[in-house]
Amino acid sequence: MSHRWQKGYGAFSISEAEAGRVVTYIKNQEAHHRVIRYEDEYEDLLDRYDVEYDERYVWD
Repeated sequence: MSHRWQKGYGAFSISEAEAGRVVTYIKNQEAHHRVIRYEDEYEDLLDRYDVEYDERYVWD
């Protein structure tokens, strides 16, 4: 697997109450993405929060 930075960016905010959960997610991210592809998780997140996007521009 090659690692590289994407050309675009995304920004999300969380509540202070969710901060601990997010830190845990980040710490376990490598193992988590062995089970769930990052691309699938990201698109699910966009869909869950009704973020409009054009798939032609989401992935390089």
